[in-house]
Amino acid sequence: MWHDLTADQALFRDTTARFLGERVPLARLRENRNDPAGFDPGYWADGAALGWTMPLVDEADGGGSVSGRGTVDLALIAYEFGRHAAPGPLVDCNVVASALSGQPGDLPRAVLDGLIAGTTIATACLGAAPWQEPDVTIRRDGDDFVIDGSVRPVEAAGQAAYLLVSGRSESGGATQLLVPTGEAGVGIRALKGLDVSRRFAAVTFDSVRAPAAALVGDHGRADDQIARQVRHAAVMLSAESVGAMDAAFAMTLDWAFDRYAFGRALASYQALKHRFADMKSWLEASHAISDAAADAVADDTPLAADTASAAKAYIGHHGPELAQECVQMHGGIGVTYEHDLHFFLRRVTLNRLLYGTPADHRRLLAAMQIGRETRA
Repeated sequence: MWHDLTADQALFRDTTARFLGERVPLARLRENRNDPAGFDPGYWADGAALGWTMPLVDEADGGGSVSGRGTVDLALIAYEFGRHAAPGPLVDCNVVASALSGQPGDLPRAVLDGLIAGTTIATACLGAAPWQEPDVTIRRDGDDFVIDGSVRPVEAAGQAAYLLVSGRSESGGATQLLVPTGEAGVGIRALKGLDVSRRFAAVTFDSVRAPAAALVGDHGRADDQIARQVRHAAVMLSAESVGAMDAAFAMTLDWAFDRYAFGRALASYQALKHRFADMKSWLEASHAISDAAADAVADDTPLAADTASAAKAYIGHHGPELAQECVQMHGGIGVTYEHDLHFFLRRVTLNRLLYGTPADHRRLLAAMQIGRETRA
């Protein structure tokens, strides 16, 4: 990330980088490829102790960030997650923590405390493009709510204790509920994932009942809070993808200088220099727009939603393209599992699909602009 960091932010980022390098090196990810969770619970608790799950939580609720701009601080951590292809539900735990911050009641307070401590995992059932019509309905039935439908993909659903469920209410507005994964009627089916270090599932709800105490926000009026959650997720996923792009590019640049063909380093060939120039331009632009999105969302500017979607669309397009170019530069070795490059290709390819594809975000940008012109 190219932010002008304070000393505290630099320490926060560097501490996370050292921690990830020691606790989850790529060799460890290979060992855990068939592990149901993909990571050790102690690893996640220790990471939470570093401050991974509190930047979007108000200080009154036990959260806080090193700079006072939680979204930017969280983007620094997400960048290191991408650079190390690190495991763990960083995005979803922070999305849920931000949703629960400031919520009254014992249940949100208990779950939020667990998220901050790293002893509880909670994930968001928002689906691939949360602003589109959901496949989940939430209706009132007396004092309770009844949930029906399905959502996929949901990260770490198999390891989570709670689900933040979003659905359409009778009025047409969105509603969010905090539901235990062990509740009757909740079904969780593991999905085969592309990313070696992350786990996803399909979640179904068959007349799941939730008490009024499970309500997050207001019934039928959660559209704005879901939009904020999407913006935070877009910033984190964009920063994470930039970190993975950086790692893949650096690895490929070193290879091009070390690898000789016909008596010359690969990096000396003019045709390859042009390809490196293209990749470098994508990488620098991705850094810039990722930082701009983190700044805009942290400051809640009028164009925060536009900037976050623009970052998600641009990086979602150029991230996999850069990683594929890196694979091509490596030749045959680049497509082997033993080489490290595929960890970063997997990360940017999957991030492209989560919380909206580039096409989804371009349509969202167009809809926001049309809405402004209509209101004007």
